[in-house]
Amino acid sequence: MDAATKLYHGLLAALAIAAALVSARAQAHDEAKYPELRGQWVRAHQRSQWDPSKPRGLGQQAPLTPEYRAIFEANLAALRTTTVDPQLRCLPAGTPRMMIAYEPLEFIVTSDMVYIRTDHLSETRRIHTDSRAWPGKVTASIWGYSIGRWIDQDGDGRYDLLEVETRHFNGPRYLDADGLPLHKNNRTIVKERVFLDKANNDLMHAEITTIDDAFTRPWTVMRDYNRERNPVWPEYLCAEANNHIIIGKERYFRSADGHLMPLRKDQPPPDLRNFNRPRSP
Repeated sequence: MDAATKLYHGLLAALAIAAALVSARAQAHDEAKYPELRGQWVRAHQRSQWDPSKPRGLGQQAPLTPEYRAIFEANLAALRTTTVDPQLRCLPAGTPRMMIAYEPLEFIVTSDMVYIRTDHLSETRRIHTDSRAWPGKVTASIWGYSIGRWIDQDGDGRYDLLEVETRHFNGPRYLDADGLPLHKNNRTIVKERVFLDKANNDLMHAEITTIDDAFTRPWTVMRDYNRERNPVWPEYLCAEANNHIIIGKERYFRSADGHLMPLRKDQPPPDLRNFNRPRSP
C-alpha cells in the first residue's frame, strides 16, 4: 500500500471515529427527557424592579443591612441628577439581574449545558449540567459561574425542574435600574429553581434566591415569563440607541439632532473649563 493510499484510509478512519462521537453525543441528549423550552420567553411582569410583586425603590422592602440601605437611599436620591446603573454606559447587568428580561430570553438546552441568552446588551449565561464539582479556581465574571442539575420531581422519567447555583462574581452589579445594591465584595450566591407551569406549558416560573452580604437574610423573589412560539427577535444595539450622557455627576440627554439637553428644570450645564482656555499668542 503506497503512502497516498495509507493517508486516504487514515482520513476515512478519522472521519468514521468523528462521526461515531457526534452520533454518541447526539444520542446522549435525549430531548424527550427535558422540558420543551424552545421559543422566546417574555417577562410576564411589565415592571422592571427586581421583585415584581412590590413597588419600586424602598417599596421593594429589600432586607438590606443599615449600611446598604443607606447606599440604596443615596442611589435613589441621585436618580434626579445621575445614575449608578452600568446599563446606561452599555455595560451588562450580569446575574441575577439579567433574569428581569429587559429583552426576551432564549433557553438553549444541551446534554451538558443550558444557555440563557438575551439580545439586551448581548448577555449569555452558561449553566453547566454535566455533574461537575466546583472548580478549584474560577475567573470571576459579571455572570458568575453556574452549576445546575435537572430533577424529575414526579418520577415520570422526564425532567421538570432545573436547579442552579451561581457563584464567583465581579462587579459592580445592581438588582435593578434604581440602584438596588449588592455587596461590593461580590461574594453573592444566587440559587434558582426554573420550571414550567403545570397548567400552562407556555408559562415559566423562576424562583430566585439571592444570598449576599448586603442583606440580613436570603431574599427570594418569583419571576414569570410567557412563551412566544413564533418569535421575532429584535435587534438591540445599546451604543446606537443610548442617548444618555453622563458628565461628572450629572446626567444629560442627547436629542435627535445631536444636541445636549437637560433632564430637569434648572439643571446646570456641564463644566466646560477645558474648552475655554485662552489661546496661546
